[in-house]
Formats: sequence, C-alpha cells, structure tokens
Amino acid sequence: MSDDRPWLKNYPSGVPANINPNEYQNLVEMFEETFEKYRKLPAFQCMGKSITFDQLDKMSKQFGAYLLSRGLEPGDKIALMMPNLLQYPIALFGALRAGLVIVNTNPLYTPREMKHQFSDSGAKAIVIAENFAANLEKIIHDTPIKTVIVTSIGEMLGAVKGTLTNFVVRTVKGMVPKYNLANTVTFKEALSQGKKFTLPDLDGKPEDVIVLQYTGGTTGVSKGAMLTNRNLISNMLQFRAMIRPFLKEREEVALSPLPMYHIFAFSVNALALMSIGSRTILITNARDIGSILKEFKNDKITILTGVNTLFNAMLNHKDFASLDFSSLKATAGGGMAVQRVVAEKWKEVTGCNLSEGYGLTESSPVATVNPIDETGQIGTIGIPVPSTDMRIANEEDQPLAVGEVGEIQIKGPQIMKGYYNRPEETSNTLSPDGWLRTGDIGLMQPDGFFKIVDRKKDMILVSGFNVYPNEIEDVLAMHPKILEVAAIGVPDEKSTEAVKVFIVKKDKSLTEKEVREYCTEQFTGYKKPKHIVFRDELPKTNVGKILRRALRDEKA
Repeated sequence: MSDDRPWLKNYPSGVPANINPNEYQNLVEMFEETFEKYRKLPAFQCMGKSITFDQLDKMSKQFGAYLLSRGLEPGDKIALMMPNLLQYPIALFGALRAGLVIVNTNPLYTPREMKHQFSDSGAKAIVIAENFAANLEKIIHDTPIKTVIVTSIGEMLGAVKGTLTNFVVRTVKGMVPKYNLANTVTFKEALSQGKKFTLPDLDGKPEDVIVLQYTGGTTGVSKGAMLTNRNLISNMLQFRAMIRPFLKEREEVALSPLPMYHIFAFSVNALALMSIGSRTILITNARDIGSILKEFKNDKITILTGVNTLFNAMLNHKDFASLDFSSLKATAGGGMAVQRVVAEKWKEVTGCNLSEGYGLTESSPVATVNPIDETGQIGTIGIPVPSTDMRIANEEDQPLAVGEVGEIQIKGPQIMKGYYNRPEETSNTLSPDGWLRTGDIGLMQPDGFFKIVDRKKDMILVSGFNVYPNEIEDVLAMHPKILEVAAIGVPDEKSTEAVKVFIVKKDKSLTEKEVREYCTEQFTGYKKPKHIVFRDELPKTNVGKILRRALRDEKA
C-alpha cells in the first residue's frame, strides 16, 4: 500500500484499490450488457408503473432510431428537460445508442437560462415535459433546436392512470401553461415511428464526449463539463466497487427523489445501481415529502440517495418515524454538506447510517464515499473511491501536510475532459498534470478520511479571520427550535465582513435573543452572527441545495 494513499487501509473488505476504466469501450456497451443480464427484472418504476430491462432495451432502441430518422447524427446534442419520469431513462439510453450527446437541463430554468444552455451547447433536439414548453416557445427561435419531442407526466403510465394523471396536472392543478410550438411530436409517437427504422451499431470511443453536464452557475456563467465514455464508466465502476460488499445483485430497491438530470442521481442511480440489476423508484416531485413516504409504505426500500435538506424535511414530517426501515441498508448523501445533527437523527430514527459522499460535476461526480457500515465517520466526506488520488494543496498547487487546511484537489479517470468551448476556464480548473482544482477548502486526517471546511468563494473574512459558513450552519442547525439556516458574509465598515444568518424556525416561539444567547455559548466573538433574519423559507436549487448566492445577491 502506498504511503500517500492512507485511505486504502480503511476500504471495506472486497473493495479493490483500483478499477479498470477500460472494462468497456463505451457506455452503450455497458448498459446493453446490463439489459441482457437482467432482462426480465423491473428496471425503473414511477407512480406505480414499472418497465423491465427488456422493455427499456426495446423502447430505447426505438427512440434512438427515431432520432436518427429525423436527420440527427452521432455527435449532435440533445437536451433532456423533464422531472423524474419513465421517459427519462428511455430517452437517455436511446439518445446515447444513437451516438448523441446528452445535455441534461433543469426543468425549472427560466427562458434566459434555457437560451444560454441550448445556444452554448448547440443542442439540435430536445425532449421536454409539456409543463415547461411555454418557456421553450419564448426562446426556441434563438437556439439551434429543430427537433422537439413533448411529453406529459402521465404519458407512460398506461391509458387509464395516464389519462387521469394528465387531467389532474393540466386541468385541476393548471400546471401546463398554454404553448404553441410547431412540428412537435409526442414521446409515444416517437417510439411508434422508431419501430420502422433499424438502429445501427455504435462505435463509440472511450474519449468521446457523451454528456455535457452544465454546472449550476453559482460561480458565474453556467459551463458545460465535457464528460466522456471513460469518465462515466469509471465513476460507475468506482461507486459500484464501494457499495458492492453491502448490496446484493438483482435484489436492491433504490429510491431516487433526486432528479436524474442531476449528476449525482445520473451516475449513482441511472448507471451504478442499474448496473447491478436494482429496481429504481423515481420520485417525480421530491418536494412532496408525502410521495416519498408513500414509497416506503409500498415497498421494501433498501437504498436511498438524497441531499441534507431532503433528509431534514423527511425527519421533520409527522409520519416519518412510524415507517418500517428494516430493509434500509444504505442512505447516501451528497450535493451539499450533510449536517451532523441530521446524520445523527437519521441513524437514531432509521437505524441506518447516513453516509456522506463528495464530488463535483467535473468529477462525474463521485470522488469520495463514506463506507456505509460502522467504519464511516460522521462529519467527514469519507475516503477516495478506487483509482482516485486526492490531496490538500496551497495556492501554488503544492501539496500540504496531513491535517493542514487547503484546497481539495482530485485526480482520476473520472475527471472531466474540460469545459465545452472554454479553454481558459479549463486551464484554470485543471492543472497541467491532471489535478482538478475543486475550489473547496478541506483537510485530510491521518487515517485518510477527508473533511470539507467550506467553499473558497463562500468563506467570510471577519477582521482578518476566516469564518466558514458550513460551521456556522452546522452548529445553529443543532438548536432544537431551528429547522434550516444559511450563513453569508455581508460588508461591514469595522470588520470588512460580518456574519449574517437566515433562519427558518422549527418552533415559532424562537426569538432573536435566544439565537444570540446560543451563539454566545457556541462561537468565539468574530464568528458570532451580527445580523439575524427569520424567513418562512430559504432559496434552494431544484434538488434542495440552499442557495447562499441568492441571499448574497438579494442583499446586493
């Protein structure tokens, strides 16, 4: 074992130090093998309707053949813009089989954000849920998109349930604004037309870019991370290697509240868990906590993926503690820091560890995982996955000693090729020798477990002292009367910046005085919030990540 990879001694039994990133030539080869191996098993389920691996195989072939019949060619870009629906994996695997490049798109994007992403990527086609088609209508003429496939929430749920679902969505809830898009086809029409054509075999190369995964844009203009066959195959194999000792092939039931267009669910649920024959239950609206709890009542869920705010919301739902968690083997948290109080409460209520992992869009995304057994450490982001090196570096990219605080940097086969059409941004993010500069501040413990301190850009400078919002939020979240909290820095004449916190109450009796008294007990002087604001809710991304940037912009 190498001395500079101390985490290897903490790998669970059976986890290899390295994976073979060349195990498959391309991602299509991997999932075609998976379809054949698990043909009769259910692959994905949504709103009670499921499709088998065999059905997914056939329908994705039809969809891919249809795309090529419309004049699209290998290398062309296709945007997928929908919540978690059965249509997503069909469209995803069909487009990849046709040799197209996936541009995952957040359905909640504004027309301005859509225009930027479609124009920047050069997308020529889109699969879009009808709920968001009115926004597409506003900007489509300013984009290269020529092929539009529109789908409805109920389209793949069967005649009776699908009709009823669409009636409720369209008429009762009024969730589909009127739109007028020319030459569109429905998803089912595309599948039907695709039966007339033959899908040619794909000769995809390991270094071919197959996904343009746009970063959230929280650090400026949203950029497309170029993810290759090799990147995504590697990350699928890396995550799978870490969980294989704890999970059984063909037997797992995975619950996916996170949308598949988000890189975490894309890599973990749509690829890694699918590759071992899991049945993945898709949650269409993760903000509807009741719909998530319903799946626990209907099924023996064995693995759940999510973000801290989701776990916190579930724990605070009145019916959550009464659910049966006897089958739950693993809970994986990513996308944002998992707060200690949430992880401890999760373990107490469910009996299952909440294992925090870490990664970025630029790392496809998984870089570290906490072992899901008792060797995992709350308060850390775990240990690097196989074939991955991590280090803590200073501003000059020089490695720092164990225990020292600096930038987390990552190297491995899952690191992106670069940003699409942005060579300068690429060179700023990737070092000449292949290290990904994450912009996250952290440290490595002697045992190889890593800790995140905070984002470089979120750090608050108070009178020359560094204050990390994660620490402020983590401590305040432990207060029994606080549900959610966000901390930012605001300009201050005396101290350069001051700490400002935004709090959502769990108990309405909470007062500013109580918060200040609690902070006096918990924080040294310069860390104490100078400004305290109570809110009914905090701004979040569609996957539940609190947007500090929006709070800073609001102040500005």
